[in-house]
Amino acid sequence: MKKVTVRVPATTANLGPGFDAFGCALSLYTDVTFEETEAGLEITGCDEAFTGPDNLAYTSYCAVLASLSEEVRGVKIHIDAQIPIGRGLGSSAALLVAGAIGANVLRGNKLSTQGLLNITNAMEGHPDNLAPAFFGGLTASMVDNGLPVTVNFPLHPDWCILALIPDYEISTNYARSVLPTQLPRADAVYNISHGAMVLKALEMGDEKLLRHAMQDRLHQPYRKGLIGDFEAIESLVRTTGAAFCVSGAGPTLLCFTLDETLEEKLAKKLPAITKAQWEILPLHVEFEGAKVLYQE
Repeated sequence: MKKVTVRVPATTANLGPGFDAFGCALSLYTDVTFEETEAGLEITGCDEAFTGPDNLAYTSYCAVLASLSEEVRGVKIHIDAQIPIGRGLGSSAALLVAGAIGANVLRGNKLSTQGLLNITNAMEGHPDNLAPAFFGGLTASMVDNGLPVTVNFPLHPDWCILALIPDYEISTNYARSVLPTQLPRADAVYNISHGAMVLKALEMGDEKLLRHAMQDRLHQPYRKGLIGDFEAIESLVRTTGAAFCVSGAGPTLLCFTLDETLEEKLAKKLPAITKAQWEILPLHVEFEGAKVLYQE
C-alpha cells in the first residue's frame, strides 16, 4: 500500500464548562492524502509557511512510524482543508489525527484507534479535540496516568448547530495565556455541576437547560475580551432562546438550538451589531469520526 486519503471532522471543545474535557465532532472536514515516494518531503494544498517538517500532519505521521520502529520514507502530503485555521474548530487536531491514521494505514494498521489517540495526545497535551475527531459524536475525556480515557455520550437528534465564524484568528496559546492559574473553590464547583447538566441537556434535547448549563467560570469570562463582538452576539442569541458558547479557544461562537429558523433570524440581525465579518455556518454532529476515503 502506497497511498491513502484520510478525512477528519472539525471539532468543538469545552462546550461551555467542560474545559479540556468535552468535545463534539462537526460536519466540516479536512482531507489529507499521504503518498509514499522515493525520498524527501513534499506538502501541497496549504500556505507555504506550513509546508516544512513541522507541519502537524507530518509530525504526527512520523511519531506513529517511530512508535512502530518503522523507517520514515519520502512522502507527499496533500491537504484539502475546509476547517479554518485558528478559529477554535480543531484544525490542528484534524491534522494530527490525519497524520496518525495515514501512517498507520500505510504500514498495515498495526495500532488501534486508542493507540493512535495515545500518541497524538502526547503531542497535543489534551484529548478534548482529538477524541471526537477520532471517534465522532460527543465525547468526554480525561488523562489518567498519562494516558487519555474517552467515553461517548448520546445526543438528541433534533439539535441544530450554528457556527458563527469571524474573519480573524486567535491562537490557542494566546487564548490560554489570558486564563487564571488558580480558581476559587466556588468556581470549580460551579463548573463541575454545570458540566454534568450540559451532557444531560444535550442528550434530552432540553434547550432551556442547555442555555443555563453552558455558562462557566473557567475560561469564557476571560476569553470573551479577545472576541470583539462577544457581548453583543451573546445578547442577540439569548433573545432567541438558543444555547451559546465559545468554540474551543475561539473566536468561533456556537449556537445549539431546536429552532430551524435561527440561521435566518441571526442573518438579518448580526451584521447590524458587529464590526467584523461573521460567517453563519449551519452544521450537524458528525457521528462517524475520522475515516479512510481512499487507499491503494
